[in-house]
Amino acid sequence: MSISKQDILKALESITVSGEGKNMVESGAVQNVVTFADEVIVDLKLSTPALHIKKRAEADVIKTIHEKVDANAKVQVNIKVEAPAKPQNPNLIKGKPIPGIQNIVAVASGKGGVGKSTVTANLAITLSKMGFKVGILDADIYGPSIPIMFDVALEKPLSVNIDGKSKMKPVENYGIKILSIGFFTQPDQAVIWRGPMAAKALNQLIFDAAWGELDFMLIDLPPGTGDIHLSIMQSLPITGAVVVSTPQTVALADARKGVAMFRQENIDVPVLGIIENMAYFTPAELPENKYYIFGKEGARNLADDLEVPFLGEIPLVQSIREAGDAGRPAALQTATQIEEAFESITRNVVEETVRRNENLPPTEAIKITTMAGCSAVKK
Repeated sequence: MSISKQDILKALESITVSGEGKNMVESGAVQNVVTFADEVIVDLKLSTPALHIKKRAEADVIKTIHEKVDANAKVQVNIKVEAPAKPQNPNLIKGKPIPGIQNIVAVASGKGGVGKSTVTANLAITLSKMGFKVGILDADIYGPSIPIMFDVALEKPLSVNIDGKSKMKPVENYGIKILSIGFFTQPDQAVIWRGPMAAKALNQLIFDAAWGELDFMLIDLPPGTGDIHLSIMQSLPITGAVVVSTPQTVALADARKGVAMFRQENIDVPVLGIIENMAYFTPAELPENKYYIFGKEGARNLADDLEVPFLGEIPLVQSIREAGDAGRPAALQTATQIEEAFESITRNVVEETVRRNENLPPTEAIKITTMAGCSAVKK
């Protein structure tokens, strides 16, 4: 018995595409349905390029047809993405990209202590091991830790002449170029600056530096959502943001706010995904055991809830902390559980960055227009 197109369409009316509001047929997501004997081909058009939403739509179509029409049907789902163009605000100016830098990825966290800087350092190392040219801008003005993690805390950037202008040459170790406010302060010196002073210092680190050619610049943001974040997004066209959280409820509540900040219409920085740090603890003497000290899969569930990609999890391992304290990031180790975890996460970050660049226009820096808000445009 052949399958009818009408039965397929009726079944698909029970599916709602994430973010569409209407069912798949009513919203126009279903472009065409072809049936032949026990074969079904469904053509979908979605307005979002997010991989997890496309996969969910495909899975929902196959599952619904099997449940409501024919359990033995051979179903093929073809998905085309047509993201709607966003109107530009004519009252805003464009941001200032850094020549030679291909992708700028902000690494953020809703709260301190979740391992954001550790993740940044190990992402950078893993990207470098994959063959990318990488730099880190340590924008955590009040608590810079990247110099310690790369064993360059006592180094100072040198001055170089570029096209007749004096520029800072980033400090380099393990193949990573680094600039941080920590290079210009004493270890026991507290940075007590108001927002404008911090913003001015960051602009110098960004635009008065000889970064050269980079495939990725990672920006280690301060925890929370505040002045420094706005200054960075005013100064640079951020390609995308990665949010780091532990599985515990308190951290997840703040991570949710971090995602919300980037997603605000007047900021509009694509969120590449969420990373769960300190996901579980496995004792060396019990390698098969996992103890979920801070909760289980909290960040994964948050990613599903917010409909952003889950980039992966990092276990709570003593050697990660020890490696950071010693100035040699743990991802430098080979053939270890840690290396595998960071490789998997870094691949996902790269894939999401490529997907974002293929499906969305370049981000531009924002311009603050009022005390209460800000606006964003696209290049």
